[in-house]
Amino acid sequence: MMKRLQFVPLALSILLAACATAPSQRPHKPVAIAAPPVTVENGIAPHAELVVAAPQTTDLWDQLRGSFGMTDCDADPAVLAWAKRYTHNPEQFESQLREALPRLTYVQEVAAHYDVAGEFVLLPWIESYFQPVAGRKNRPAGIWQIMPATAGSIGLRVDGHYDGRLDVDASANAVMKLLKQYHDEFHDWRVVDYAYNAGEFNISKLVKARGMPPDEPVIPKWPVRSVTREHLTKLLAMACVVREPARFGVSLPTLPNEQHLVQVKISHSMPITQAADHAGISVDSMKSLNSAFRSDMVDTDAASYLLLPANHVQQFRDALLDQSSLVTADSRLTTSVGSSAALSVPATRSPTATAPAKTHTVKSGESLWQIAHLYSVNIAQLQRWNHLHGQTVKPGQVLMVSEAN
Repeated sequence: MMKRLQFVPLALSILLAACATAPSQRPHKPVAIAAPPVTVENGIAPHAELVVAAPQTTDLWDQLRGSFGMTDCDADPAVLAWAKRYTHNPEQFESQLREALPRLTYVQEVAAHYDVAGEFVLLPWIESYFQPVAGRKNRPAGIWQIMPATAGSIGLRVDGHYDGRLDVDASANAVMKLLKQYHDEFHDWRVVDYAYNAGEFNISKLVKARGMPPDEPVIPKWPVRSVTREHLTKLLAMACVVREPARFGVSLPTLPNEQHLVQVKISHSMPITQAADHAGISVDSMKSLNSAFRSDMVDTDAASYLLLPANHVQQFRDALLDQSSLVTADSRLTTSVGSSAALSVPATRSPTATAPAKTHTVKSGESLWQIAHLYSVNIAQLQRWNHLHGQTVKPGQVLMVSEAN
């Protein structure tokens, strides 16, 4: 859970609440997997933050392990104890993790973009099990369990219409930026976690008074609350399970490419029910994926995008095009009343007509991952459409980025 926000004259003090305790060792620099993102094409001004689609590799867990920056399972008995507690009911653990996987995968891509240690991808598990918890007045909310005052300090809008703490994209970007700032200051991911839980100001004072903690013990023996030590313990324990799932008798679920969350730009507000119908998903699913909107409207003044499963993006965009065509036709009829033009309604799209596949010419510095983001498709689809056996593309190469339909 997120605790109180603290401010300092020269540095931002933020206290993001959590529920745990314990240690970790001085880390190596995590491996950055993702390339800088680009926005989903939809004829709309680009969003300022990260837009995330499917990861570059088929194995999320290998990718996550490769980005870990802290200690392993056996560094402290408390870490191992918590790992066993998390997995004491393997079936329940796997079910919870499977439910969390779309959001976890999205957060992993954001963390990689900011070069944040992979353990922090699992932070929402410690806070909320990746559930978009709606916050009551002056209570923490979202998968990160952020307090309202903290939300304002890290740039998340919270009002009666929209709560950025429940926006997976906006909140992940805000938290990962903060963690990166902490690491730039402290250069130790263990201390970063302490600062996240206990507040930057408090931890900065400890560093000034005691210096940076040694590598051993893994859990820094500083005069902090037990919940702060436990927070780090839980984080390392969950990372331990990801490192060695067989050790705890569990299997890590996989997420098919078509179920990865993709950010899709929208140009106008609409009812949630209409958005769900356009995408071909249930209203409950649309609300769950986009729970930042507090009313029954998708308000583009608050956020001009939706998160959708990748395999529903094209249907949603086609529905928007069809709606736009109908609006144009109605407008022409209205302005042409009394003329022969009123009898001529432009066709939207013939169901039998075949539209040619879209193509994209690779620019210098572009990656397959970036191009997949740009067109709201999966890397696996690009590989299949273009008969690619890897992820290497060359400037000037022309790629199919959609199927003919």
